[in-house]
Amino acid sequence: MIKSMTGFGRCEIAEENRKITIEIKTVNHRYLDINLKIPKKFGVFETNIRNLLKEYIQRGKVDLFIAYENYGEENISLKYNENLAKEYLKYFGQMAESFQLENDVTIGMLSRYPEVLTMEHQDDDEEEIWCLIEKALRCAGEQLAMAREKEGTNLLRDLLDKLEKITTYVDFIEERSPEIVQEHREKLQAKVLELLGDKQIDEGRIATEVTVFADKVCVDEEIVRLKSHVQSMKETLLTGGSIGRKLDFITQEMNREANTILSKANDLKISDTGINLKTDIEKVREQIQNIE
Repeated sequence: MIKSMTGFGRCEIAEENRKITIEIKTVNHRYLDINLKIPKKFGVFETNIRNLLKEYIQRGKVDLFIAYENYGEENISLKYNENLAKEYLKYFGQMAESFQLENDVTIGMLSRYPEVLTMEHQDDDEEEIWCLIEKALRCAGEQLAMAREKEGTNLLRDLLDKLEKITTYVDFIEERSPEIVQEHREKLQAKVLELLGDKQIDEGRIATEVTVFADKVCVDEEIVRLKSHVQSMKETLLTGGSIGRKLDFITQEMNREANTILSKANDLKISDTGINLKTDIEKVREQIQNIE
């Protein structure tokens, strides 16, 4: 099965005290280009995320977005700094003695002094968080793979149709090529007859001229190679996998043969068919840019 490089996958997992949302968007690219937009605290998982993505994507430009919310209370704790509280009380006692004032510090007052009581966010357990990320990432990755495979099926159908049209053009050129040689012979004979009248026509000379002409317009090799390239592309498409680069190379070779046929064409019908041939090969090339 072939895959398109265009696709989208999304997954949201909500647990009791947290929620993670992952979105993956992919478009065409010559290589695998992964762009991550993730919370700063997830930076430690970047390598793991990239490696996991490669299980689902071999080629394309990838944008991955992760949104994470932790709205539970258990990740906040209250810290009491007893040593600092003692320091405060020691200096308050010294101040009361020095200025002969009443030391009226209460527990409530002491608790409000800086750093005596502090609120701290507890770090999430990395292994636990990674399990959540991996679960959501695989879910989004599977959705992405399904979307890319569905689009790939449509591409396969379209490409096979275009290859059939290309085969039709090649078959026509193959059938037409001997006809233009025969037509050239007939025109040459008619022209010589017109010039010489009833005089004896040199069939050997005509044969030589026709042979030279036939050699110039001969496209047998190009036709054989084009048919081979079309067959190779069909087999590659049906084999599936990551085949985009190989298909692109085959298309370049097909285009080269079509150019040669056009350069040798000495016939309006072959020229018109050659132009249609090149047009459809270009359409195939454009579609192939979407294949992984």
